[in-house]
Amino acid sequence: MALFDCSIDATSGAARALTYTTAHGDFHTPMFMPVGTSATVKGITPSVLHDLESQVVLSNTYHLSMRPGEDIVQEAGGIHSFMGYDGPMLTDSGGFQVFSLADTVKLSDDGVAFKSIYDGSDIFWTPEKNMEIQEKIGADIVMQLDQCAPYPATKDFVEKAVDYSSAWAARCLAAHKKPDQTLFGIVQGGMHLDLRFESIRRLLEIENTSLAKGGRRFGGFGIGGYSVGEDHEVMFETLGDVAQALPEDRPRYLMGVGNPTTLVRAVALGVDMFDCVLPTRTARMGTAFSSTGRMNMRNAKFIHDFTPLDHDCDCYTCKNFTRSYIRHLIKQDEILGGILLSIHNLYYLLDLMRRARKAVLEDRYSEFLDAWMDSPAANDY
Repeated sequence: MALFDCSIDATSGAARALTYTTAHGDFHTPMFMPVGTSATVKGITPSVLHDLESQVVLSNTYHLSMRPGEDIVQEAGGIHSFMGYDGPMLTDSGGFQVFSLADTVKLSDDGVAFKSIYDGSDIFWTPEKNMEIQEKIGADIVMQLDQCAPYPATKDFVEKAVDYSSAWAARCLAAHKKPDQTLFGIVQGGMHLDLRFESIRRLLEIENTSLAKGGRRFGGFGIGGYSVGEDHEVMFETLGDVAQALPEDRPRYLMGVGNPTTLVRAVALGVDMFDCVLPTRTARMGTAFSSTGRMNMRNAKFIHDFTPLDHDCDCYTCKNFTRSYIRHLIKQDEILGGILLSIHNLYYLLDLMRRARKAVLEDRYSEFLDAWMDSPAANDY
């Protein structure tokens, strides 16, 4: 396969199994991406990521551009060399981080002005500047600069966010030139299906215009603006229609979602890729995912429990340590406690998506979904 080719290996209903080629190897969907915001998945070394069979690691343009700065990352040889990880990587544009700082953000047709959370300095990003930063960082997949509307928001506000995101998508696609890197467009529109469809229509129009001029196409599509405060059932009212409206020949990436049940349900609707800080953040708080639901490892009931975290799990943590020991580490605020739970939680989601892919390849995803929804874990996420 050529660089950024995408093959559909199988379908099962709307669920898909894809293979996608990057300069740092192929990845296979459905898949979950661990989040390494500042060029590190907290507490997890690159060798452990390989042991976990993680495929794509996500890093963040906003934070890396502030510290250490994109020029330092470029001088190091790019993000892969800088952090010592040789697998495929993706950078978020930083748009979500910028727009979460609503009090300091000023929008214009030309870009977005905001203040650094690190030193308070004034920063202005045009779409072209954002592409320049991401090209210097050097991930395999980069995301367009977009405006992520919060929830709730008025329809007029969301419509304006679609306008900005669409205009910036065109400029990002025109500015993006790095040959061993591909750009994903992002669908916005909040919970309004008509605005979601309009966002998709504009992205495809932008792509067609680019191709007619001998330019590039989008390598895939992010679905942004969900999981921003709404109940997940509200998201599911429109997510399936949005996924099915996107081209079938490229990945569909639901941004910022890591709830296991949400992943399993979204795959059934045709979503391929996911990312979230949830597994590692909750691990540092002492929470473990399991086949019976979330476990608060601070709970006194684990004091004398010398069994694995999850009897159905084959991760390093479950094969070597007990609930009692992990509770001890968490109660003592030992770094190792958060590390062991992070390993387990990441394995849990990565393995869940591996099993989802196997179900698609065997054309039994409906049965896989039903079994998950009937499991003790399903209602606990």
